Amino acid sequence: QVQAVESGGGLVQAGGSLRLSCAGSGRSFGTYAMGWFRQAPGQEREFVAGISWTGVSTAYADSVSGRFTISRDNVKNTVYLQMNNLKPEDTAVYYCARDWVEMRPEPTHDQSEYTSWGQGTQVTVSS
Repeated sequence: QVQAVESGGGLVQAGGSLRLSCAGSGRSFGTYAMGWFRQAPGQEREFVAGISWTGVSTAYADSVSGRFTISRDNVKNTVYLQMNNLKPEDTAVYYCARDWVEMRPEPTHDQSEYTSWGQGTQVTVSS
């Protein structure tokens, strides 16, 4: 089964950058779309970015579009989230998960369609 482990979070000043990594396991990693989600204190978890199993198609929340870039390396079984121009409102625990549907052509925003959630990595952006 596919399992995800997030890493790369930390403390950064506003305007700075971080790159998150999500290491997957299992032979089927490369056949699933992957998504990044985040949850701020006292807030509901929200969709951040998604990428198709091929890495060709991506989707972003409006709040991060133009600043964040999702990518994947199916040889390394890893999905990345490059976060640039970070803002304090980006502070959250970031999670990755896989689509439960194999080879979906386009990534979905619907978190109910993702499974095998990682443990999360904390991103804190200071003013």
